[in-house]
Amino acid sequence: MKHIVVGVLTLVILGLMALTFVGGRAYHGGEHGKVIEDFGDKMNNAEATKITEKSNRDKEDDKLNALREKAGNAGAFEVSQAYKSKCASCHGVNGSGMQNGKKLMGPKLFGQQSDELFKKLVDFKSGRTENMIMKGLLIKLTKEDLQTFADEIGEFPARAEEAKNK
Repeated sequence: MKHIVVGVLTLVILGLMALTFVGGRAYHGGEHGKVIEDFGDKMNNAEATKITEKSNRDKEDDKLNALREKAGNAGAFEVSQAYKSKCASCHGVNGSGMQNGKKLMGPKLFGQQSDELFKKLVDFKSGRTENMIMKGLLIKLTKEDLQTFADEIGEFPARAEEAKNK
């Protein structure tokens, strides 16, 4: 009985393959195969291929923004490499939640107390506070690492004042 079922299924599959081969217009350049060419015709009009030259001011702004991104915030206080790699891209170089006058994805950390931050970090890591990005960044860190981050961020106002007075 098993052999009969397997034989029938094999014949059905071979029949479907033959039907696809014979009637598969998309695979053999038939009318359905030309759909991609239709998209290409729409994209080849003069408006789609027209390239506009940037003004000198726009070029200078692009260069300036690239330098700002590369240098970070030169007037900022010193932060650890761990903070730069894990936190700065979302919360800013100095924890302000802003960079180059633009709001970043993460909230402002500047001015928060270290014990409050530690509790929040533990909640993110454990999943009590849902944030997949934070959980992914913190998943391999120990409680001591989280406390180090919280302590460093808690010192930001003092570091900023010190950098301002220099």
